[in-house]
Amino acid sequence: MKETVAQFRTYGWSSRLLMVNQFTINLGFYMLMPYLAAHLSGSLGLSAAMVGLVLGVRNFTQQGMFLIGGTLADRIGYKPMIVAGCLLRTAAFAALGLVDSLPALLAASAATGLAGALFNPAVRAYLAKDAGERRVEAFALFNVFYQAGILLGPLAGMALTAVDFRATCLTAAAIFAVLSAVQIRALPKRGADAGTERADGVLAQWRSVAANRPFLLFAAAMTGSYVLSFQVYLALPLEVRRLGGDGVGATASTALLFAVSGLGTLLFQTRVTAWCKAHLAPGRALVWGLVVMGAAFLPLLAVVPLDVPDPGAGRWLLVAVPPALCALLLALGTMVAYPFEMDTVVRLSGDRLVATHYGFYNTVCGVGITLGNLLTGAALDAARSAGLSALPWLALCALGLLCAAALHGLHRAGRLAEPRRQPVTA
Repeated sequence: MKETVAQFRTYGWSSRLLMVNQFTINLGFYMLMPYLAAHLSGSLGLSAAMVGLVLGVRNFTQQGMFLIGGTLADRIGYKPMIVAGCLLRTAAFAALGLVDSLPALLAASAATGLAGALFNPAVRAYLAKDAGERRVEAFALFNVFYQAGILLGPLAGMALTAVDFRATCLTAAAIFAVLSAVQIRALPKRGADAGTERADGVLAQWRSVAANRPFLLFAAAMTGSYVLSFQVYLALPLEVRRLGGDGVGATASTALLFAVSGLGTLLFQTRVTAWCKAHLAPGRALVWGLVVMGAAFLPLLAVVPLDVPDPGAGRWLLVAVPPALCALLLALGTMVAYPFEMDTVVRLSGDRLVATHYGFYNTVCGVGITLGNLLTGAALDAARSAGLSALPWLALCALGLLCAAALHGLHRAGRLAEPRRQPVTA
């Protein structure tokens, strides 16, 4: 941890502020969102279908608007979009705690998603621009702050929600209000703020991104990594509940998944990135990251033949240890791949329209997550009904290896290198 702090201090003010901002963004978001469904169904008495609609609107709006947010960041500037996203989320989170009608809840949920679409591409493009040649290390540190917010946010939200969900919403809104004020005052303008990306029209910008074949192939290959990492929220908790029931042990085992993932990243991200940068080319680091993520499900495959023990220490070990090992390996694979992944997006963009590329990339991965979760859920249902417990884990292992093979092919073909710039005729 001392090495992480020391490395953090070597960056300029802008990069450090962006990292702290991301921690604060995730802290505010995750102190509220995990408890929103319970508030909607419990306090407000909405049906399960309406709860799903409210939550789905947020996700759909965010994923669908990433490209718009990235495009606006390249045309208007990174800082204005970061500030606009935080201000919008301030209003949206306050509204979630104060309104109770379905139309108002849908509007607040949509605003929450739109806010994320506005600042996410801009933050990453700003950090890439500000870090320069140290992009890989900067994104490694960025991931540390990102995971720290995810780890601490639900704990803060649990304490506040125990008092009143409205207090949770207003506290989260206050966090984003303070964050907005700090960024308005202290975050310098960078990159596209100078207006260099406005020469072409929006459609021309989108056509140039859509014509970037290596970038599109890379985005498609990396989508699998997001499907795999999302299983910490989907397949692993469901497996814990299937084996352990709804008791305290299963709840503790589910919490262990997130603790292992978050703490692993906090403790080892910078060391893993330093080792990978010293020993692996960026393309090979991406390949090995996907291999590790695919192999993460082997502990679950290994215990499939075992009978579920009677309640006691044996069952708790079966419920807790294999999913926790899976979560740890998923975190390790992400630690290996993520910094090089973010750097590769910049390289494949040719350092032009970086935020638009990030927005398009996030949209592709978001669609992939949705489809991947539907297929994973279908595999889990099929496994239970047919008695094929190994099916979901085999499928997820295969997905990781297929994506690793695709990245290996792109690396060998030189498709992950920065495109050559065309000479400009005087």
